[in-house]
Amino acid sequence: MIAPASVMIQARLPLLLLLLVGSGASGLAYQVLWLRELSLVFGVTVYAASTVLAAFMGGLAIGSAGAGRLLRRLGRPILAFGLAEILIGVTALGTMVVLGQAEPLDAALHRLTGGHLGALTAGRFLAATALLIVPTSLMGLTLPLISASSVVRASFGSRLSLAYGVNTAGGVIGAMVAGFVAIPAIGARGAIVAAAAINLSVGIVALMLSRATDTAETGPTAPDAPAHPQATEEGPLTVLPPRVLGTVVAASGAGAMALEILWFRALLQFVPATTYAFTTMLAVVLVGLAAGGMYASRLLRTPRQWTTWLVGVHFATAVFAIGSLTVLAYAFDRGWISSGPVLASVLAMLPATVCMGASLPVALHVAAMGARGSAAGVAGRVGRLYSLNVAGAVAGAVVTGFWLVPALGVRVSLVASASLFAGIAWLLAAAGARTTRGPLAAATVGFVAMAALLPDPLDLAFARRHGSDRPPLWRDEGPQATVSVHGDAVSRGLFIDGLTQASDRAATVRIHRTIGHLAMLLHPNPADALIIGLGGGATAGAASRHGARLSIVELNEGVRRAAPWFSHISYDVLRQPGTRTIVDDARSFLATTDERFDVVTADIIQPTHAGAGGLYSREYFSRVRARLKPGGLVLQWVGLREETAYKLIARTFQSVFPETTVWVDGTLLVGTLEPQRVSRTAVEQQLARPETRQALEAIGLTSYDTLLSWYTAGPDELRAFVGEGPLLTDDRPRVEFYRSLPANERLAPLAELHGAATRIVAP
Repeated sequence: MIAPASVMIQARLPLLLLLLVGSGASGLAYQVLWLRELSLVFGVTVYAASTVLAAFMGGLAIGSAGAGRLLRRLGRPILAFGLAEILIGVTALGTMVVLGQAEPLDAALHRLTGGHLGALTAGRFLAATALLIVPTSLMGLTLPLISASSVVRASFGSRLSLAYGVNTAGGVIGAMVAGFVAIPAIGARGAIVAAAAINLSVGIVALMLSRATDTAETGPTAPDAPAHPQATEEGPLTVLPPRVLGTVVAASGAGAMALEILWFRALLQFVPATTYAFTTMLAVVLVGLAAGGMYASRLLRTPRQWTTWLVGVHFATAVFAIGSLTVLAYAFDRGWISSGPVLASVLAMLPATVCMGASLPVALHVAAMGARGSAAGVAGRVGRLYSLNVAGAVAGAVVTGFWLVPALGVRVSLVASASLFAGIAWLLAAAGARTTRGPLAAATVGFVAMAALLPDPLDLAFARRHGSDRPPLWRDEGPQATVSVHGDAVSRGLFIDGLTQASDRAATVRIHRTIGHLAMLLHPNPADALIIGLGGGATAGAASRHGARLSIVELNEGVRRAAPWFSHISYDVLRQPGTRTIVDDARSFLATTDERFDVVTADIIQPTHAGAGGLYSREYFSRVRARLKPGGLVLQWVGLREETAYKLIARTFQSVFPETTVWVDGTLLVGTLEPQRVSRTAVEQQLARPETRQALEAIGLTSYDTLLSWYTAGPDELRAFVGEGPLLTDDRPRVEFYRSLPANERLAPLAELHGAATRIVAP
């Protein structure tokens, strides 16, 4: 006969699981949103992004480690969980206030550190930690507190795994809604408010639930499994020493994060680097972890030799980490599958992440076996192990991103990270599963053979996407991205994470040079110019032909290193005495420099690429305006694109530069602080310089009259064409989230955009 208390506890399980879904959804939404918001302040360099991620995960680790101590004082797990959720919501709302002061703080850090990378990164880490430490530490309490509740302890291992799986499944929902719907619909800050509302709701319901549920914590122990190890048909259950178990959990966290980074780097060779692709990849990782946790929940209903089982699942992770990506690479290369992000992510990551999701709850179950008589003891052990797992993940991210990939490349790093899981299996076999050594040795031989046969996914993906007739000439697998140069006897191309960034083909070079030349030619006396993005160097090289000092801001060090391969189209711009290169995020540079420029222009940057929305927002254009000298101008490429996207970009640009003029059939916008006037005398003075004239002749711009023929329309015509409507902002970067725009839309009818060039002729 089931005791009434047990019936009550069983009835409350579905409600508790629903609360965990909400908690997980808000937690992953915050991660997506905070990383995005802080990237707009600190920049999207790998160093800036890593400091924010480390601060976020560090808070989780601190909170997890302190769960047992908190519960010993409070004594009521569900009550503590509810209070934590309410405080998460409140402090998350507080982060929006603090974020408003983050930009001046970053500028102060630049001045204080002199821009030194190490000191600046440390300062940003401290700033991000100060912002996120309270809400993330509270998030870290969630799983340990729930593990100590009578609802979970009634069938500890199974329900802990179920709680972990359900909480992670909530994370899938949060990541998908934030990354696909919320940001373009209600903005990042609106999404933070919505996530906070979920936390507050979860917390209030949890407080109501705690009135009855937590009473079991002060009375007799809930119907748990006994505190001592159970026996199986194979003998007594093996108990791992705490140090071994801690090492296993920390190492698996490091390996999991390393594999996630490497998978993402490899998959970008198969799928375009859009924000939707990144969200899909993250969601697939979370789906695998959730599915593994739920599978472990079923598995933990009966006693097993868990050490032996952990040996098997960790080695399976190693095998799947290599084997799954091998299957994807060969299937993609042979045309059996397309480049859809969902299928590619599932094939590469899902099998291994299911194993990861199953192994952590089992490890936590083993850790808590000796502490089940005490709720605080359970929370303490689970919390310590979970914090070690998170701390290992931080270490794995840093080591992999900053050292492993640059030193060994993606392919060898993938083998090394997978081998870490094989090493964990051997550690477990030595510590408590000696009967597995023979089969493990045989399996290791197969694993080594499979690792040796692992193809380079970057090469196979490139051949399928761009053809095998363009062999690799050079590759740099740096911390920021994989940069490569491919070519043949006819042309060369620059690629970043598999996407074409530049080419020395004549038509492409002409477009890039036009962007550089037109900006310089429209200014009467350009002395200082800023170029955002180096690319192949054609834009910057064209600007250099006008005798001005150039400052080139390039996000990726690998692109700078690739410059010699394109010196024939860039006039070898990086070696010219008046040129300097700054490897930094453009927004960060603009926000922290005191310099002013006559001309600001940019290499072609596609607004639909992940993170590019920050270079098309009203806030970004305002930063550019603030860095112009009197009489300065900025040239913005828009290109040919769908009507809504074109009008969003142009309308936003003109909201900052009301005197915007339109050039080259509507593809280029020129913003000035005063009405645009073009002097024949000033243009002909530039044409009189031999190196300038020769460079301009290469793009067909040979006279003042030719320049006027490139004029398309003036401010009034553009204003009438784009009409009233929304703007692109940091909070709502609609063009980057292009799926929020009308589908199957026609290209912008730029033929309707025209005006008389006589309006810009200087008297």
